[in-house]
Amino acid sequence: MKRRMRKVQSAAGQVDQAAYAALTRPNAPLLDRALFALTRGADYSKLSLAAAAALALAGGPRGRRSAVHGLAGLGLTALVANTAIKPLTHRRRPERAPEPVRATEWIVTTPRSTSFPSGHTAAAVAFATGVAHEWPTAAVPLTGLAALVGYSRVRTGVHFPGDVVAGALLGGGLALAASRLLDRLERPHPR
Repeated sequence: MKRRMRKVQSAAGQVDQAAYAALTRPNAPLLDRALFALTRGADYSKLSLAAAAALALAGGPRGRRSAVHGLAGLGLTALVANTAIKPLTHRRRPERAPEPVRATEWIVTTPRSTSFPSGHTAAAVAFATGVAHEWPTAAVPLTGLAALVGYSRVRTGVHFPGDVVAGALLGGGLALAASRLLDRLERPHPR
């Protein structure tokens, strides 16, 4: 059983490496600059916090509920990813080949935390999922933004694609759990 599991892990690792190489290979300086700005904007969930403020201020009661659900999912996801999962994993960040290096290819400093899962992706997906629970149409651009955040983490060389997929699954699942809990808390209790 252990031998079979190692084979599966090895095959998954090879697929992840190949996908990483394919996604980071093309030379596209304008794309790299844009994705660098995006990945920096996603640091500490700044983009999600700005979106929550916009929803709360301009969206009326539905916008405020959406912002609360989005932030609840984001908060739970950040807590679980950063305190329960990352400390237990030992996945190293991608190796960055020294030659040839594009001028804009490796423009993000490698974080010191482990690579698995992508916390940026998890948080962005969690926020979009929480918003979608209350206001699906408002979540459409946020979901697109979350996908771009995930791609930016691979493109800037700080995550493997598998880290991003795991982060998206984690963020989506925990946001759903947070929204269900909020729904229960908001329901009037029978006397």
